[in-house]
Amino acid sequence: MRLYLVSILFVLFSSLAVQAGEADVVEVKIVKLGENRYQFDVTVAHKDEGWNHYVNKWDVVGVDGIVLGTRILHHPHVNEQPFTRSLSGIEILEKNSTVTVRAHDSVHEYGGQVVSAALP
Repeated sequence: MRLYLVSILFVLFSSLAVQAGEADVVEVKIVKLGENRYQFDVTVAHKDEGWNHYVNKWDVVGVDGIVLGTRILHHPHVNEQPFTRSLSGIEILEKNSTVTVRAHDSVHEYGGQVVSAALP
C-alpha cells in the first residue's frame, strides 16, 4: 500500500512539473558592436514555476551547430513573463550570416520555439 501511494504521488508531482511546457524564444534583437562582435537582446516566454522548473539559459548557435554564446539565467522569472536578457561581446565569424537562438529550461531542456535571425 505504501509503495502504491508513493507511486501515485510521484506521478502527480511529475505531471505538475511538465505543465509549464518548453521555453520559447519570442524575439531577438542583434546589435553589431564592432568587427565580428555582437550584442543579443533575447526575449523568452515560459511559465516558470519556481526553482524546480524555469528557463535557465539561452544559446546563440551558428550555422554549423556550434554554440557561439550562452546567457546563463540564475533564477526563475515567475512574475516576469515574457522577459528579456542581453549578452554582449559574442564573436561571430563571417561564415555565419544567420544564427539561431534557442532557450533551455530545467525540465525539458531544449525543444521550444527557436528564432533564426540574420546578422546586421
